[in-house]
Amino acid sequence: MAKFVLAGKADCPRYAKAELLADLLQRSLPDFHIHKICVHPSDWKDWLEGTCSSNGWKHESCPIVWRELIDRGGKGMLLGGFSDFLEHVQGYYSITSDMGSELMMKIAAENLEVTELRMEEEALRKDLLKVFHVWIASALNPTCYSLIPTLLATGLFRDVPAVSLHLLDLDSGEEPLLGLKMETEDLALPQLHEVTVHSDPTSAFQSADLIVFLDDRSANPETRVEQDDKERPVRRVAERFRCYGRLIEAHAQRDVRVVVAGDSYVNLKCSLLIENAPSVDPRRFVAMATQMENEARAQLAEKLAVKTTDITDIIVWGNISGSSHVDLQRAKVFRYRGSIWGPTGFSQPVSEMIYDRKWLETDFPSLVGSRRRTVSRKTNRTAAISATNGILAVLNAWSSRYTSTELFSLGVVSPGKFGVPAGLVFSVPVRFHSGDWSLCSDITMNDELRSKLETAINELTVEKDVAGGITENGPEG
Repeated sequence: MAKFVLAGKADCPRYAKAELLADLLQRSLPDFHIHKICVHPSDWKDWLEGTCSSNGWKHESCPIVWRELIDRGGKGMLLGGFSDFLEHVQGYYSITSDMGSELMMKIAAENLEVTELRMEEEALRKDLLKVFHVWIASALNPTCYSLIPTLLATGLFRDVPAVSLHLLDLDSGEEPLLGLKMETEDLALPQLHEVTVHSDPTSAFQSADLIVFLDDRSANPETRVEQDDKERPVRRVAERFRCYGRLIEAHAQRDVRVVVAGDSYVNLKCSLLIENAPSVDPRRFVAMATQMENEARAQLAEKLAVKTTDITDIIVWGNISGSSHVDLQRAKVFRYRGSIWGPTGFSQPVSEMIYDRKWLETDFPSLVGSRRRTVSRKTNRTAAISATNGILAVLNAWSSRYTSTELFSLGVVSPGKFGVPAGLVFSVPVRFHSGDWSLCSDITMNDELRSKLETAINELTVEKDVAGGITENGPEG
């Protein structure tokens, strides 16, 4: 049985002539089968190069014809172009074509019209489907393995019919990403439309509606202060996230939402993205402090013998992965078994329920700062579950369905409030309302808090200054 593939440009007269001849052979010969591929002229060059590259062929003209050898255990045998196909047909089947030029041109025009109509219908179908595009950068970070199933199974995207998940990791080849893609597809999540993998930044963040940045696998915040060259990790971050910002500017939706998570240079990364994506509203970029909030809640809950969920409204100020400050001025505890009780919903200030001032001022900050490292030491892996929970908490609060008086700490671009210079990405208390966030204004600023904020401001300013010494070709000087 002869199985041939005929491919060509939709507007090519020689493809039209070969197509009609192939149809005649298929009607006349029971053992002759033809598969036709009609490619739009604008896509032909890339399609031909890709096909030839994947098969190890050399062919530059239209059409291209090959014989399928799958049933014999082979991949395919190139026959050649238009003339080669005519010679093969005449030699094997004693059949030739006498189609005139006028008919060839007419059929070529019809092919082009049909191809363009099919492309329009496909574009309309995709538009009607309204696929929501989610990109995860540094997708081979362990957090991603926890994030993917929960991200798509918690009802976060209940307002969209389908989600396309795009996995980007520049620190690996494509094989590990393909493994992650296969695992994701094996989840059989009903809302998942497709999974794509990317180890090259060329098309990164195409049509992105949501982007989640995780830490690069090479990032190690515990060693950053021990390196001889303390500026080296900042340079690496600056080079990569400037590139990411430009890609967001070029490819993402204008109303994209961007969440920066992780343990290293979170504020700086968010700032670099904002600077390099000027067409996107800076309020669409946030750095996540929720994981640290929850770590603080867990320590306070243990001290007060309540559940972690009984502690609310903790504020994390400053540089999330550096000089940060956990502020309890608004923190409340519910269901605390103290001398004063109240009905459901009754709360008391956390700072007034903890009488051990030494623990509160010395041990508590140390325990919060080391908790993530303690988890990693005990489990021999990153604190992926708590990181995932923090990301989901922010995304759920940022959705259009959420309105609450609960406080969240977010690294956002400063408008100049709380003594933080305008334009600096700084963790501050916010509230979410109907898909947007706003700064909390009812905050008490005393001298001690101002001093701690100043330390964080200075640290972030130094990081930005070092990052500012990076040019398109690398560090200046």
